[in-house]
Amino acid sequence: MQKSIVVTVSHDLGVETARARVAAGLEQLRRDYVDRLAHSEVAWTDNTAALKIVAFGHAMQARIDVLADALRIEVWLPWIFAALAGPIQAALAQRAGETLQIEHKPKG
Repeated sequence: MQKSIVVTVSHDLGVETARARVAAGLEQLRRDYVDRLAHSEVAWTDNTAALKIVAFGHAMQARIDVLADALRIEVWLPWIFAALAGPIQAALAQRAGETLQIEHKPKG
């Protein structure tokens, strides 16, 4: 039995900018975790990303809806990861917030 978790992160970037940042953030995550994932794919339809991930022998699915003023992230966890729903939800919210922040490069 799967467990669904939902994270909503507000932003004021507009759809196009938010979608571009989410796409770049997803690609960065795939690069960062390629050695830990058996398979991952992201398919965009308009402003919705459908994700499929296989890790540790278990398949997970997620959906990211990029709205004008928020991201809505829903992840379906396999039963074995259900106990980790709270920490996963907190990590998703933090990472999504970081992804949407305006890029800051220190002077130097």
